[in-house]
Amino acid sequence: MIRVTVWNEGVHEVESPEIAAVYPHGIHGQIKSFLDTQEDIEVRTATLNDPDCGLPPEVLENTDVLIWWGHMAHDKVPDELVERVHDRVLRGMGFIALHSAHFSKPFKRLMGTSCALHWRDGDFERLWTVNPAHPIAKGIGEYVEIPVEEMYGERFDIPEPDELVLWAGSPAAMCSARAAAGEEGAEKYFISSPVMRLTPHIISRRFSRF
Repeated sequence: MIRVTVWNEGVHEVESPEIAAVYPHGIHGQIKSFLDTQEDIEVRTATLNDPDCGLPPEVLENTDVLIWWGHMAHDKVPDELVERVHDRVLRGMGFIALHSAHFSKPFKRLMGTSCALHWRDGDFERLWTVNPAHPIAKGIGEYVEIPVEEMYGERFDIPEPDELVLWAGSPAAMCSARAAAGEEGAEKYFISSPVMRLTPHIISRRFSRF
C-alpha cells in the first residue's frame, strides 16, 4: 500500500468564491478523489490551517509520497516544517510539487536553487509527452491540450533533472519542462506545473491519470 498525503494551502478556495466553485472540496480534495480510486493507494489530506499545517512528525513518518500544492502562502509555511519535510525526503519519501509549488519553501530547500522561472497567464498550452516509456506518462498519449493556463517558461532554475516527461509550448513561444523527475541519493522528486487554481484541469479524467 502506497501512503500518500496531499498537502494544499487551502487559501484560494476560502478567499475566492470563483475558485471554490471550481473546487468545492478544495484542490486537495479533488486530487484525493482520483487517488481514492486506486486500490493500492491510501490517501490523506492536509492544509496550511490544520494544526502543525497538517504535517506533524507522525504524519510525515507514515507518508510514502507527499504531494504539495502551493501558490500564494509560501511564506506562511514554518521553517521547522520545511526542515522536517526535507529530512523525510532525504530518508526516502517522494515529493511531488504541483503548480507554483516550484517556489514553495520545501521544494527550494530540496533543490538548493532559486527555482525561479518566467511565466505568462491566460495562454493556450500543449503538453508534449517526450518520454512515453516513463511510468508517469502511461495513458497520456502524444500530447495534452489545456485551453487556458498559467504558462511557465525557461529558464527554470533547478538542477538538471534525471528525466523529462512532458515539454510544454504555447502560441506566445514560451516553452518549458512541465514535468521533470530527479533522484539524488535517497532524495526523489517530481515537479509538475499545470495544476492551476482557477482552471479545472484536475477534474479531467485524462489529466488526472497523469
